[in-house]
Amino acid sequence: MSKCRFCKNPINSQYFTVELITAISFVSIYYFFGLTLTALLLLILSVFFIIIFFIDLKHFIIPNELTFPLMIIGFFKSFDPNLNQTIFPNYINSLIGGVFGYLIIWLIIFFYKKVRKKEGMGLGDAKLLAVIGFWFGWFSIPFTIFMSSIVALIFVVPSLMDKSRKMSSQIPFGPYIIIAAILYVSFSNQIKSFLL
Repeated sequence: MSKCRFCKNPINSQYFTVELITAISFVSIYYFFGLTLTALLLLILSVFFIIIFFIDLKHFIIPNELTFPLMIIGFFKSFDPNLNQTIFPNYINSLIGGVFGYLIIWLIIFFYKKVRKKEGMGLGDAKLLAVIGFWFGWFSIPFTIFMSSIVALIFVVPSLMDKSRKMSSQIPFGPYIIIAAILYVSFSNQIKSFLL
């Protein structure tokens, strides 16, 4: 493990991971979108996503201070017709996406609590999915839910099989929603061509 040059305390490897992921996301966005407003918006979103990813992974929370600004930016940017229309929706699609994203997770939470008499997912996940809807429209929601569930299974099932995790263990779902959203943005053209 690396140590601080001055105080000699060990440096958590997570710092390097965060910096590396940030650098890769910035370079990737610039490579595909150049010096455009679309690129700037995606850079802002990527910074928020990285912060949310690691906070939820470590503390099992998604702060409102992060999701609420993203909802506002996601909705208001949809009024600009000059943005990349393949990725970003118009304001009607954006509004429907935000409401749809929130409600679908809220309903899952509601029915799970009715049936199991305990909390399942958190409202932070609902707000994060609302963010996805506001940014990328209602069309992104089914794909994001489906792919985040698949990604979660890929990561969680092995730990259930080797007994390092119990069925009742708390699982941060935010990181899987973010991974699915990135996949949607990366392949939005192909996804829409396949489904429409």
